Amino acid sequence: MGQIITQVDAFTNTPFAGNPAAVCVLPTPQDECWMQNIAQEMNLSETAFLVRQDDGFNLRWFTPTVEVPLCGHATLASAHVLWSEGHLSPDKVARFYTKSGVLIAKLQGDWIELDFPVNHSQTAIAPEELKQALGVPYKSLLQNSLGYLVELESEELVRQIQPNFQLLKTLPISDVIVTSLTDSNSQYDFVSRFFAPGLGINEDPVTGAAHCCLASFWRDRLHKNEFLAYQASSRGGVVKVYYDGGDRVFLAGQAVTVLRGELFTAST
Repeated sequence: MGQIITQVDAFTNTPFAGNPAAVCVLPTPQDECWMQNIAQEMNLSETAFLVRQDDGFNLRWFTPTVEVPLCGHATLASAHVLWSEGHLSPDKVARFYTKSGVLIAKLQGDWIELDFPVNHSQTAIAPEELKQALGVPYKSLLQNSLGYLVELESEELVRQIQPNFQLLKTLPISDVIVTSLTDSNSQYDFVSRFFAPGLGINEDPVTGAAHCCLASFWRDRLHKNEFLAYQASSRGGVVKVYYDGGDRVFLAGQAVTVLRGELFTAST
């Protein structure tokens, strides 16, 4: 039997929305080149690879072009697969050992809660080419380890922005979160989008790692700890955010399995 691979739509309870991730629960560790080839073949924003350890799972994430140190939606998808496919009892916490430290996932009713490190942003001065690449005026600009965090004037601008990705890719920092407050009649506190041509993804549909940055950004401005956020990509997704000012952010989302298949290519 070949390697089972499951595709999950994360940060949504509706198929064909949210952010799709492929998940492989491996019987043994595999060669990095093989995992990168599988991620390229799947051609999703991330493919997750898990290997069981004594009290949890080693977890790595690959885009079609590179390995990344942190990925929210593929972690959520991984936890969903562990519980739904019988690798882990639903009453057990999912513990992941990653390049960003130990990450925890808990099943809370229909939602999966993730315990992630916060990612603070600092004021930055962007090159003029960034303004040209975004093509819209912005209210404020910061920088963090994920890239730039750009606050726009309105929800409408966030939804309508169409960056020049060719120009964006030429910049030393080419990955950008754009965000704004929502309109007054919205059920959400803020909206965002994430453009990541530097990672081989022009736009990521729903990004947990971006909300590790957005949590502290909006807490400082809105003076509250809990948020309901919407990532306004064409697929769209909902993220519950809790951040009390410490070093951890709690993100919650839903997930649905849309595809399960078998890889026939030989592993190492």
